[in-house]
Amino acid sequence: MKSIFILLDNVITIYLWIIIINAILSWLVAFNILNTQNRFVFSVLDATHKLTDPALNKIRRYVPTFGSIDISPIILILILMFLRNIIFEIFAPNLF
Repeated sequence: MKSIFILLDNVITIYLWIIIINAILSWLVAFNILNTQNRFVFSVLDATHKLTDPALNKIRRYVPTFGSIDISPIILILILMFLRNIIFEIFAPNLF
């Protein structure tokens, strides 16, 4: 049972890093620092978009727009961290 919670924690941590990488890459593309004509940049950006857009689009439906600032990645990170803390708060004391 302990290994399931460790695996779940690792999956959430990896997804958090993917969200952060996606946000940073989108900023770099928006400021013309990275060129999407580069095949590697495009494939990394495309993969992170495909992994994060389903969750971010659900949040974007409910969050009002703040001009050109997108706060949906921050909200998703907070939700995932809250979920991880709740899971370990409920189940982990019985395991350790």
